[in-house]
Amino acid sequence: MPVDTDDKSPTQQTSQQLGQQIVPAGAQGLAVRSAALVVRGLRDLARDSNWLVKKAFQGHTPRLAISATGGVSVISSAARRVVLYDIESSTATLALSVPGENPTSQKELPAAFAWSPSARHLVAAWGAWQPALHIFDLQGKMLLGTFGEFSNFPGTLVWSEQGNHFAAASAGGKRASLRLWKAGGDALLFSAAPTSEMGIPDWFERQTYEAEFGEEGAFGGYGRTAFSPDEKLLASVIEIHGDWADDSIVLAEVPTLRKQNVFQAQGHITDLTWTPDSQQIVYCAAGQAYQLDAQSMCFESLPFGAELCVCHPHLPLCLCYSSWLKSSAKGRLFLVDLSRKTVFDEYAAEGIVDLRWSADGAKAYAMTRDGMVYIYEPPLI
Repeated sequence: MPVDTDDKSPTQQTSQQLGQQIVPAGAQGLAVRSAALVVRGLRDLARDSNWLVKKAFQGHTPRLAISATGGVSVISSAARRVVLYDIESSTATLALSVPGENPTSQKELPAAFAWSPSARHLVAAWGAWQPALHIFDLQGKMLLGTFGEFSNFPGTLVWSEQGNHFAAASAGGKRASLRLWKAGGDALLFSAAPTSEMGIPDWFERQTYEAEFGEEGAFGGYGRTAFSPDEKLLASVIEIHGDWADDSIVLAEVPTLRKQNVFQAQGHITDLTWTPDSQQIVYCAAGQAYQLDAQSMCFESLPFGAELCVCHPHLPLCLCYSSWLKSSAKGRLFLVDLSRKTVFDEYAAEGIVDLRWSADGAKAYAMTRDGMVYIYEPPLI
């Protein structure tokens, strides 16, 4: 029987002419992969784990810091100045300089760095510069100025997660300090003087008093420091002199640095990090990992050893490093599911000095002073 196509659409006419029927299809999921992921997929064909190991820079640096966008600041042994590298491309992106700087041949001058959350700004201190904190605008490729002059070199510099606060911690006994700045609206971001400061705690009691112990048990200063993700508390390690002394963690209000709580650990604390909900602190002491409740101050020993740790920005995961592995002379990097207290994705590694998650939590970085970088990129996270 002839088919009347006068009132049919071109699509319907074509379908009928080809003997096909157009049927509405059910909803289907569409996986979209960006160009970056495609490149990563091609690169991943050459590896059999979620870890990629490569060289990010040549030479050796006494100090480095990784940014959340995959940059790293180092003291270049060749250029004898502070140089920034891009981890993914393994190329130098910027050499920092300050007025009156003279490149030095001294290799072990103290240095400290802190990248802002967006990686637009970098605060740095180096023994070859004047004793003050230098803040750089990396987008504008310029030094904005200095703030926070110091007599004791600040071994730890840290930004808060939203970039609203900054802290500098130093050791040095009676001259040690924990200082906090609140970010302002001007170009420099931070005032010359800190918003609040903590010296020797008036509530501190030394752990030994016998004259033969000398400085054993005395206040040594402030070490590793971290803001809670909600920016309400600052956790800082109180370091105690002595091989067998026990460090403490002080929790202070932001921005006043008014003491909230103090927790005495067992052994020297080498690192600490907050969980994304700002309720727990994971810390490493004497090679063992622990979890501390910031409200109750109750703690538990975790079923693994570690010396460095950093929590994922929004998942109950923690990246850890231990320099010692049972039945092996090598260390390891590994992931921890904090909900189940289980370890996964272990990878042999040595000499790691810094850990960092990317801003979106899709990957993590671990690096040695010799420029070897371990990049963790799981398929889904």
